[in-house]
Amino acid sequence: MFERVREIYIPTDEEEAEIQRQIKEDPDAPEWTEEDWARARPAIEVHPELVEWSLRRRGKQKAPTKELISIRLDPDITAYFRAGGPGWQTRLNDTLRQAIFGS
Repeated sequence: MFERVREIYIPTDEEEAEIQRQIKEDPDAPEWTEEDWARARPAIEVHPELVEWSLRRRGKQKAPTKELISIRLDPDITAYFRAGGPGWQTRLNDTLRQAIFGS
């Protein structure tokens, strides 16, 4: 069916020298010096609140309000709701609620 082709490009010595020159001259991303590395500290030491925030995970519900089930739906139905982006399962639930209970 498809042939997997793997090409690896190896720059010439001149191209590599040019790449390295551009890296060194990039004002937005200077290479770190030994002094920079000596001053470096782990993020947890510098901004522990940010690290804690980034590692937070939602825990298990104390009293689950929804029931986890498996249901088979036509692909066009799921495509319609997924096209609306995140929250599609909630929108599907709301549509079913409206159809059944009218509210």
